[in-house]
Order: sequence, then C-alpha cells, then structure tokens
Amino acid sequence: MTRSVEGLPAPNERRRLREAAELTLDEVATAVGVAVATVRSWESGRTTPRGRKRDAYARFLAGLPERAGAADATGPPGRTDPVLVAVAPGTGADAGTGADAGTGAEEGVAQAAPDGPAGSDGSADSAAAAPATPVMPAVPAARPVVRPVVDPAEAFDTLHELAAPALARQAYLLTGRRALALEAVDRAFTRAWDQWPEVATDPDPVGWVRTIVYEYALSPWHRFRRSHRRPDRPPADPADRILLDALLALPRVHRRTVLLYDGVGLDLPDTAAETEATTPAAGNRILNAHADLAARVPELADVPVERQSAALRERLAALRPPFPLDPRPAAAVRGGGERRTRQWTRATLGLTAVITAATAYTAATAPTRYDPPLAPGESVSGVPPLSGPQQLTERSRQLHDKLRADPEAGPARVAPRLD
Repeated sequence: MTRSVEGLPAPNERRRLREAAELTLDEVATAVGVAVATVRSWESGRTTPRGRKRDAYARFLAGLPERAGAADATGPPGRTDPVLVAVAPGTGADAGTGADAGTGAEEGVAQAAPDGPAGSDGSADSAAAAPATPVMPAVPAARPVVRPVVDPAEAFDTLHELAAPALARQAYLLTGRRALALEAVDRAFTRAWDQWPEVATDPDPVGWVRTIVYEYALSPWHRFRRSHRRPDRPPADPADRILLDALLALPRVHRRTVLLYDGVGLDLPDTAAETEATTPAAGNRILNAHADLAARVPELADVPVERQSAALRERLAALRPPFPLDPRPAAAVRGGGERRTRQWTRATLGLTAVITAATAYTAATAPTRYDPPLAPGESVSGVPPLSGPQQLTERSRQLHDKLRADPEAGPARVAPRLD
C-alpha cells in the first residue's frame, strides 16, 4: 500500500497531500478528469494510474504543496504530525452527517491517518478516509476523542475493541452460528496480530480483518464439521427468524455482497472491490438478493424497489441474536497467537533436529565401498541330483564279495585259470 510509482508519490503520501491542501475526492476527480472511485483506488494503492491520467495526476500532486502552504497561512493552526489514532465509538469524523456511504459515525476505527483541520472536508471525504463498519443502533454525535498510540499491542487492542463486536455480528448474519462467528473473528484477529506491521500501515485495517472474517465464515468446508449437524437456536422474534432464514437461503456470494452493501454501508465500487467482482456484477448480485429477500420477507415485499436497500438496512440493524456475541479479549487473542507461533517454532526446530540427526547417523553408518550382491541360484535341467552312492544289486554284491575273497594280487590275479 505504500509502494511508490515512477513519477508519483506513494499512495499514503497522495492522500496526505490532498488532505493537507484541504481538497475533497470530488475536487481531485474533477481536476484530473476521472471518477471519485478511481481517485479513492489510487490513494488506497489498489490501482495505479497509467498513461495521460498518470501524467495529469502527477502534475496535480506536484502543485499541491504550494496550495497547502497557502491554506496553512490562512487556515486554523494546530496541525500535527501523522499518528496512529484511536477514535471512540460513535465519535468518527463523519458522526452525525447521515452519510449512507460509510458508517464511521456508528462505530470508531483505528487507522494511520494525519490529523487535518477540524471540519475541513465533507461527508464524502470522511467516508473515504474511515473504514466502513456494520450498521449498529444510532449513536448520538459527539466530539472525537483522539489520543496518540505508540505501542503496537495498544493499537491492536484498540482495533479489536472497536471492530470485533461488529464483525462478530456480521459473521453471525453470514452463518447463523454463534460458535463459527466467534471463531472467524478470533482467527482473523490472530492473523492480524501475526501480520501486524502490514495491518497497521493498511489504509483500511478494519476492511483487512473483515475480509479474513468473511472468507473463513463462508468457507464451504465447515459443513463437514460435526458441530454443524445441529442448527443453533433461532432468534426469539419471528420477524428476525424470517429475515435470518432468508439471508441464509441466499448464495454465499450474494449474502456477502448484500451484507457489505446494505449492512456495512459500503458503496457499490468498494463492495465490488472487496468481493473481487466488477461493479456491474456486484450491482446485479444486489438486485437479485433484494428480489429473493423481498419474496421471503413479508416486511420487504410491499416496499418500493428504491427503498428496499434502506428498509433492509434498518431490519439488519434491528435483528437481535438469541445469545450474546462476545469475542475473546484482545489480550487473549494476542497471547494465543504468540503461543501458537512459539509452538510452531519449537516444532520446526525439533523436526529440523531430528532430520539432522538422522542424516548424520546415515552418513556415519553408510558403507564406504561397493559389494556386488551374489546372484541367486538357478535350477539347471538335465543334471541328476547328487544323492550319494547307489544301492548294490544282487549281482553287484556277488561280484563285490568275490573280489574281496580272492587273496591273489598282482598280475596273477587277472591270469585265466583252468578250472
């Protein structure tokens, strides 16, 4: 996300320059001649400008420092260096604006962003700067409480505290199972702590974790688990039960798309980017999902098409699970991840030691010369087997006795006798 392109600053520097000049995304898009979603993608590092658009964007960014200097000369003082900030729930930068594109007013976020002048931008820029969070009950607007965070563990705990409850609720709406929802959130934050430098510098850390939660919760392999043979207890309210059953009846990709668009409050381009689909494809999925939900949920059947999204958002915010969705504390998540890392490290070292010892033993006991093996015996036909002297016949025995009884020896023995 922070890699620079030839002729352009890094994505986070592009956003800093725009905010220092007190410009909105609409103004930058109009000056360069592109869409607002394109500028947002350039600043997040998802896409890279090319050709004439890159040249125009580079020239525009090159002139921003002068404009920022002029704005500092006339604007309010008190600008500080970028710090990792923690915004309390219900005190986002766009709190009380009523913007549908983002819901930062409903739950705080932890992200790396420079402190700009208060009230310098509209709701569109605030929605782009703050990661979207799920629809939650309305929270009164209040002044943002900002405090510097320098310790990675403290920053992770802040992110977990602000995002984990909402992500657990989203995972429950995706799966309808409490254990799987909490497990998905736990796995996602464990992975986030293992890769914390990458998550801390990401423009949308909540979106980074949310992607892992959704992918784990919607994995098709969970249906083979023994715990999935019995369904969880349904919600107590019949209307909530009907809505949850209708959501779970949708295909997984439609369920994820409609929850991001109507539940979390992302706009259509961001929803398409998070689901790895084109914008028209994401729009068609939302239309099909709305039609299926309207056919299954009586409360949405009589709502006009243009009001279905708002009505569904209200219903998702009002749905109450039949049991609490309390994720594990952040300290336990960090400790579990570190403990698992130590176990894998020890297992790897032990396996390496065993392989080394086996290799050394093999090298020490291996023969130093080659001894060709003896060829196995083969049977040869036509040769009588060796079985010792044969038995004497009667004639042979008489001849044998006669030769032994004759005392003569020498040549006289073979001389013929007259008798």
